[in-house]
Amino acid sequence: MIARLFRSTDLLRPFSILILLLSLPGPAASDDLAQVADPEPLGFSAARLGQIAPWYQARFEAFPPSEGLVPGAVVAIAKAGKLAYLQAIGFQDRAMTMPMKIDSIFWIASMSKPVTSVGAMILVDDGRLDLDAPVARYLPELASMQVGVRRTDPTGRTEYGLEAPKRPMTVRDLLRHTSGLIYPDLDFAYPAGGLADPDADAGIRMIHMLYGWKAVYRRDKTLADFVSSLASLPLAHQPGEVHEYGWSVDVLGRVIEVASGQPLDQFLQARIFDPLHMVDTGFFVPKEKLDRLVDAPMAERPPIWDVTTPPKLFAGGGGLVSTAPDYLRFCQMILNGGERDGVRVLSPRLVKEMTTNALPETISIFGGEEVGARAGTTFGLGFAIRTDPVSSWLPGKVGTFSWAGYWGTYFWIDPAEQLIGVQMIQATPGSKARAALRPGGINRLTYGALSARTPKDAAAPAAP
Repeated sequence: MIARLFRSTDLLRPFSILILLLSLPGPAASDDLAQVADPEPLGFSAARLGQIAPWYQARFEAFPPSEGLVPGAVVAIAKAGKLAYLQAIGFQDRAMTMPMKIDSIFWIASMSKPVTSVGAMILVDDGRLDLDAPVARYLPELASMQVGVRRTDPTGRTEYGLEAPKRPMTVRDLLRHTSGLIYPDLDFAYPAGGLADPDADAGIRMIHMLYGWKAVYRRDKTLADFVSSLASLPLAHQPGEVHEYGWSVDVLGRVIEVASGQPLDQFLQARIFDPLHMVDTGFFVPKEKLDRLVDAPMAERPPIWDVTTPPKLFAGGGGLVSTAPDYLRFCQMILNGGERDGVRVLSPRLVKEMTTNALPETISIFGGEEVGARAGTTFGLGFAIRTDPVSSWLPGKVGTFSWAGYWGTYFWIDPAEQLIGVQMIQATPGSKARAALRPGGINRLTYGALSARTPKDAAAPAAP
């Protein structure tokens, strides 16, 4: 029946499909947020919500799979603890033979990071992890890491060397990406094309290359192997001085293993996935669920992200797969202050700490487009947080927090509006298709559908 619901002609009737879907048995209709047939009492215009599916479909038709886009999406929107919109659009395969399903499974990439960050904070609640303890307390093999530096002698010649860290890297540094650990791919870390200072750029490039050459980050190796391979590498920055997105949360995953005494996959399953009934979330897709796995946007899935087989590497920074309903449950728990349906996952105090600015003005922000003055955001302990009431890439109130994945998955939580949005897509980074579906489109469609809002509730204007 679901297959018949998602023929292309049905996209012309998105809201009627939504009502029918909510009456069906299955993952989206059991143990989920309270679902509504009429979104008007929540302040949404049904007609405007009905514009979401055609908006996506137009982009799928404009960018065929050959341009790095799987022509399908799942979108979920919740407000005030109730599900206002849940729809599968298009197809889950590049050949366009398998209609997308509301429980189709996506590689969520860096949307894994907030989940792993919550895992670490659970251990803080348990008294087994100290945010301000040196990482070396849990991972002694990293105790001797030095910091890469650039020096200029009196003749003007530039040399690169090592110096001791001014202070130890802490668990808090891992959560807010101020550890000095980076990614090996400079183009990923600096999508705008590098740094303004050519000498500094050369030094950073050298460290990025070292990470690419020497770090052992493979699905057939363990987190312990990966962390050990980092021990001889230089930190790119003094701990606590620079926010640079990187492997911090993958190292945090190993900290969780040591502090909890469990492999990361088992810990997350027991403390997050099982309590929240996230039934399709994990580090790989079991054989019986492979028919729901959304294709990679390119011809082959890169080996490191071949989520069709169990890994040895539980990559807390980017290894999870999930569904829109599952991730919505996780987001609702966060919005509720750490609890959902009577199950307490995290204390309200630590949820507040995670979603509060963790970057003092003394910390520089390097690379990326999601954090910093240009984006109107800062970073907490696992999330980007909107701080600018006027200028931002995205609409929403100050205090809205969010993150995205490498292939275009994205979520945001707006506490002022009690609003959650989840976008699940798979698109090649850097492609025109990915740009057409970048965060912003679904935000504007969602806030534009809010019809019963007072001036006090109106979202701040977004930068063009």
